[in-house]
Amino acid sequence: MATVNLGRIKPVFRGAYAGGTAYVVDDIVTHGDETFICIQAGTGNATSNASYWTKLAAKGADGTNVATTLTTQGDILYRDGSGLQRLPKGTAGQVLQMNSGATAPEYGTVSSDWVKISHVDSTTAVQTHNFQSVFNDSIYSAYQIMASCEIADNDDFRARLMSGSTVLSGSNDYFRMAYQSYRRLDGSGNTLTFDNDGDATNTMNIVPWGFSNEAGATHNVKMDIHGLLQSTDRDKQILYAGSGRDNSNPDYHHINQGVQIYSNQAQSVDGISFYTNNNNFQRFTGTVWGMKK
Repeated sequence: MATVNLGRIKPVFRGAYAGGTAYVVDDIVTHGDETFICIQAGTGNATSNASYWTKLAAKGADGTNVATTLTTQGDILYRDGSGLQRLPKGTAGQVLQMNSGATAPEYGTVSSDWVKISHVDSTTAVQTHNFQSVFNDSIYSAYQIMASCEIADNDDFRARLMSGSTVLSGSNDYFRMAYQSYRRLDGSGNTLTFDNDGDATNTMNIVPWGFSNEAGATHNVKMDIHGLLQSTDRDKQILYAGSGRDNSNPDYHHINQGVQIYSNQAQSVDGISFYTNNNNFQRFTGTVWGMKK
């Protein structure tokens, strides 16, 4: 009876191709990250020889080794026009943004017209809080100051400008023009007056209202200064709105708004000092903002 050669039942994987190994039909090998099947028995025939081998699986294009591309903690992986690239981490306070050509990410600093120059938040019992060297007219065209405090009873909330560490307190330095009003919540004690300093004084009396026999009185102020503080040929003008509130029953509320003028034209100014007339602050919070040119 004739013998029928059925051949192999299934292909046999032989591992990586070796030139000295004899291969037979249906042997499978790997070489160069690809897979080949033998179609003719032989020895020493490279996988590139199409008479002996047929490619079963072809590799794709070589990719990027992410492990060698990202070298530092905080790196970010992104794709440019040619492939994957590494973006090194930025510095503290920077944000991730697109470059000017909108083609790739980069780190940069957020730009803002208003800049917080200085801030104080204190419960220390002191009479004065200084914002020293915060005004710089070469950088800023205007400034805004917001402050809030609690002071002892029967005391005023005041301010003076500064030059370096020197508080400017000449006896004729400041003028004030303001409207004042106060009332109690029960409707009694209503008053509206115009306060115009006939003579110059040595301070800016922001909230000239001391709530008698009332500990923990609160005062607030918002100031707008339109630059030119380093000018030595003109007055320095400060627009302000101040308010005060005591804790009596019924409460008193006081509002004072107007303009404070520092009349010493020859003096350059770069800071401001907030203080109480007689006692200590029980709490003080203040922030100086600058409008960039």
